[in-house]
Amino acid sequence: MSILIKPIITEKANKASELNNRYTFVVEPNANKIQIKGAVEAAYGVSVTSVRTLNVRPDRKSRYTKGGMIQGKTNAQKKAIVTLAEGNNIDYYSNI
Repeated sequence: MSILIKPIITEKANKASELNNRYTFVVEPNANKIQIKGAVEAAYGVSVTSVRTLNVRPDRKSRYTKGGMIQGKTNAQKKAIVTLAEGNNIDYYSNI
């Protein structure tokens, strides 16, 4: 089972990576900071200085249709913000 699910590529995440050398990933919900650090170092060959994690709550949505009200929610996720040492960077587009 892979700990890293996918990188997050948004304007906010790109700005953090350019200015502060921080990269954001969606990770497994039961992974801890030590496992995340090891997975990033193994996958990208960089040295990690710190890992911050956050649990993202599911968004609840409801809408009215002809058949009545439909309720649903998105999946909960866990994100990790990884700070790399100076001189290291991750290039997501090198394999394309």
